[in-house]
Amino acid sequence: MDRIKMAGHLIRRLHQQSTQVFQAQTQAAGFELTSVQFAALDAIAHQPDVDQASLAATIGFDRATIGGVIDRLESKGFVQRSVSAHDRRARQLRLTPDGERLLAAVRPAVEALQADILAPLTRAERTAFLALARKALGLG
Repeated sequence: MDRIKMAGHLIRRLHQQSTQVFQAQTQAAGFELTSVQFAALDAIAHQPDVDQASLAATIGFDRATIGGVIDRLESKGFVQRSVSAHDRRARQLRLTPDGERLLAAVRPAVEALQADILAPLTRAERTAFLALARKALGLG
């Protein structure tokens, strides 16, 4: 089978394209933030006091690596970690005021770049693509 007909190959290429667009446009807007860091900040904003394992599941990131992502966000002053009152082994996450400001500032740039990720598609094709991607991921 030709690789251009393989879902895995095309998904990997789309991921590369998405990552490149995200990095180029957020850096051009003056933000030093990866797409995974943005996803983590956004998820924490929607679920204050989420634990690291739940955050990893929410954003589709592996549990072993999420700690490093949170370490970097914490060292930049965007996330605060605290020991859970319910489980001393778990760490709860909350945005700091700087993290809230960063997320509010970067969100418009991230929303604007979404169309560029799928630029060759028409608006209707983008809508269909997103619906199919959500369905393939079991999200609706």
